[in-house]
Amino acid sequence: MKQKVKMIITAIGVIIFIAGCSKNKDATDKEYPTIDLTTAAAFPRQCSELARGQVFTAKIPVADNVELGSVSIDIHHNFDHHSHSTEVEECDMDAVKTPSNPFLLVKSISIPAGNQSYTVSEAIDIPGDADPGDYHFMIRVTDKEGWQTIKGLSIKIK
Repeated sequence: MKQKVKMIITAIGVIIFIAGCSKNKDATDKEYPTIDLTTAAAFPRQCSELARGQVFTAKIPVADNVELGSVSIDIHHNFDHHSHSTEVEECDMDAVKTPSNPFLLVKSISIPAGNQSYTVSEAIDIPGDADPGDYHFMIRVTDKEGWQTIKGLSIKIK
C-alpha cells in the first residue's frame, strides 16, 4: 500500500513538473507595431504638399505581430520650426512666423478587432482659411498590448 501511495505521489509530481515546463502560449507581446509609408498607396509622405480648401485622403498602412489597437493623427503648425520629425529627409521650410489661423486636427481612429495589418483611409478636410505654411503630420499606432510607434512627418499646406 505504501508503494502505491509513493507511485501516485511521484506520478502527480511528474505531471505537475511537465505542466509547469510547457511553453506559455499566451506570451506577452513585446514588439512595437509598425507604420509603413514606403508602399505606393501610402499618403502623406515626408515633404508632401497639401492644398487649403481641399480634402485629401490619408492612407496609412500599419501592422503588428499580434493585434493592432488604434491609430491617431495629429496635424499642427510648425511655424516656429520645432521638430519631432522621424524622417531623415529634410524639407524646405518657410520663414518663422506667428500663426493667426493655423489648421489643427487631432483624431483617434479605431481599428477593427483581430487585425494584424490594416490600412487607415481617412478623409481630411483642410479649411480654405487655414494659415498656409509648414506643418507636422504625426501618426501614432498603438497595439492591443499598449506598445506605440510614432512617425513625425513634415508637410506643407499651400
